[in-house]
Amino acid sequence: MTYTWWTQASVDALLAEDAPYGDLTTESLALTGRKARLTMAMRADATLCGVELARDLFVTAGAEADVLAATGTRAPAGETILMAQGTAGPIFRAWKVAQTLVEYLSGIATLTADIVTAARAVSPDIAVVTTRKTLPGAKAQMIAAIRAGGAFPHRLGLSETLLLFPEHQAFLTDPAAGIATLRRAAPEKKVVVEVKTLDEVDAVLPAHPDVLQCEKMTPGDIAEVARRVAARAPGTKVAAAGGVNLANAAAYAVAGAHVLVTSAPYWAKPADVKVVISPA
Repeated sequence: MTYTWWTQASVDALLAEDAPYGDLTTESLALTGRKARLTMAMRADATLCGVELARDLFVTAGAEADVLAATGTRAPAGETILMAQGTAGPIFRAWKVAQTLVEYLSGIATLTADIVTAARAVSPDIAVVTTRKTLPGAKAQMIAAIRAGGAFPHRLGLSETLLLFPEHQAFLTDPAAGIATLRRAAPEKKVVVEVKTLDEVDAVLPAHPDVLQCEKMTPGDIAEVARRVAARAPGTKVAAAGGVNLANAAAYAVAGAHVLVTSAPYWAKPADVKVVISPA
């Protein structure tokens, strides 16, 4: 999966943030005009994200760069993923921004891919989606990373999905009334209802929500929810949410969840990128 989620303005801003007044060290050493070459390689297996943006950072800085392994690729340890060449000034200017960006985004992509693999090993049709708990201001980057890992966003924000929380229901007469109101107001949208207990499941099932988002339920609870849904509202999908991670994704899939809703990839450990810069 590769798509352009950045703009030239965002590339310029990233470079300006790190070197707003030039590279003091490289310029003081009079190395700016020397020929240089840079390579990026993974120190451990990783699903890549951000390599194309890294290339654009080097090109904008004034170097030439080539992507050798694209976003979405599972790159083995030691594989070179990007090469850049030109003069040392642009190479050093873009180096750390490009490296760090690839590390953060590839860390998210790698954990996402691992969760997807674990869940689909036992339930091939299960969907893995991520919450809107992205770092404010970094949504585009983080969504690109989870997509590179094979997931999709559950909610990009408040403006495009219907999710009836218990906090909403506190203002309503009953869940069924809320579902009916949402369907009248936005008939083209699916209605997702968050539930936290089996009693809440029983209360909402007669209204046949499109999706039950089961918050912080155990795999055992999800299995019981799936049983009740199959018997009373077979068109409703069961989504496990809250605390879903690599360690329990397979258990939730076995329990009968149709969807896994997770925030775990957003807090993934960054991947480790090895950079080598040498005179050309």
